[in-house]
Formats: sequence, C-alpha cells, structure tokens
Amino acid sequence: DPKIKKIYIASNHSSHAEYAIKAIESQKAVHIEKPHVINKDQLERLISAYKKNPNSKVYLGFNRPESKLFKDLKNYVDAESGSISISWFIAGHKIEPNHWYYDESEGGRILGNLCHWTDLSLRLVGLEKAFPIVVSTLNPKDSDSNFSISILFGDKSLASISFSCKGHTFEGVREYLNIHKGDLLASLRDFKDLRLDKGSKRIFKNLLFRDHGHKAALRKLVLDEKPESLKMIIETARLFLAVKDSVDN
Repeated sequence: DPKIKKIYIASNHSSHAEYAIKAIESQKAVHIEKPHVINKDQLERLISAYKKNPNSKVYLGFNRPESKLFKDLKNYVDAESGSISISWFIAGHKIEPNHWYYDESEGGRILGNLCHWTDLSLRLVGLEKAFPIVVSTLNPKDSDSNFSISILFGDKSLASISFSCKGHTFEGVREYLNIHKGDLLASLRDFKDLRLDKGSKRIFKNLLFRDHGHKAALRKLVLDEKPESLKMIIETARLFLAVKDSVDN
C-alpha cells in the first residue's frame, strides 16, 4: 500500500526480520521490536535488503538506550578513559513452560529477553572498541531461564549479565546495573534511580516513574529522527546470536 509510509513490527520473534525485509524493499521506514533477527540467515538477508535500499530508515526496539537516565549515564561513561566494568543483575518475569518464547524457532529467552542487556553493554563499550569479543556462559543443566553471561571486549572491558527467573516479581522485570570506568562509579536501578560517584562528588538522579525509553524510541519513527546505523544493526545481532550459541552449546 503506497499510502503506508511507516511500519511498526511487534509480531512473534521469528517473523520480525521477514516483515522488516518486505518493508525495506517497499521503501518504508520500519521499527523492528527486539530481536530484529533470530538467526544468521535472517541477519544476512536483512543486511542485503538494507544495502539494496541504502536510504532505508530502520529503528530497533531495544528502547532502553533512549531512556533519560541511560542517556545521562552514557554521557558520564563516555567522558572517562580506559576500559569499563559492567555488571547487570536482572530478575526476569516468570513465564509458563509452554510459552511460545521457549519455542526453538522463536529464539528462546536469550533472544526474547537477554538481548536488551547485551545491546546496552555493547553501546556502553562502543562499537569502535568492542572487537574482538569473547563470550562465555554458565547455566544450570536443562534451565532455559537462568543464565550467567561473561563478555570480554576488545579493549579489555568486561560485562557480566546474570539473568534470574525464580518466581513472579511484583513490579515486573527488575534491572540493577553497576559500572566502574576511570574515576567513575555508577549504579542504575530499574531505569528510575541513578547514582554517580566521581571522586568526592556524588550525583543522584531520580524519576517519579521508570523510563525504559519506549516513548522516545517510538517518537524516532514517528518524527523521522535519526535511524539506527547499519553497523549497529549488524553487530548487536551478532553479539546476541553469539551469546545464544554459547548458552546452547
């Protein structure tokens, strides 16, 4: 339909890339909810479609990079030199064993959930310093919802991501981030409370409500703001696919 200029994809995970490729080939701006691909074949075909349509506007639905407190944190992190230590603890929402997330064709919880925090870790380190990357994992046998991921980046930065699902969390997914880079110590709690320590200086930033960046991310599509770079589209996918491969094998 030539009257439709923008597409928002929020279907089941395995269909995201398929719809996105068609949207790009039809010269429509497209917002792809996470994950934008669930395997290497989809990634290669998405890249091919993008390169054939170089004016494509593609937005990724990770949302959290657009949150106010994460943007503030990123500015402080970027002002420091050297490598960064990143520690995430996530208490995930409990889902039933027969939930479609667990269908192998949909990518499981690594691609359904954990990709949020691999993406954020990559953005905190920066694409220009990230490679090569080494991924290692620990997860209990036969567990599909409890993982401990370690990522070593090219500049010697380290990220650890612990994802735990033991029961229902009353307030939804809980996210705790601790960071050390240069003279900066920082902690971000649930994208609502941020503490920054630099030497004797302490800064506290608190929001009335959590801000995961959903509104800001959607505004980018609606207002034709700067789209995601092809390099980020590629490399954030390569990272979460590598993490899934590490957990599976």
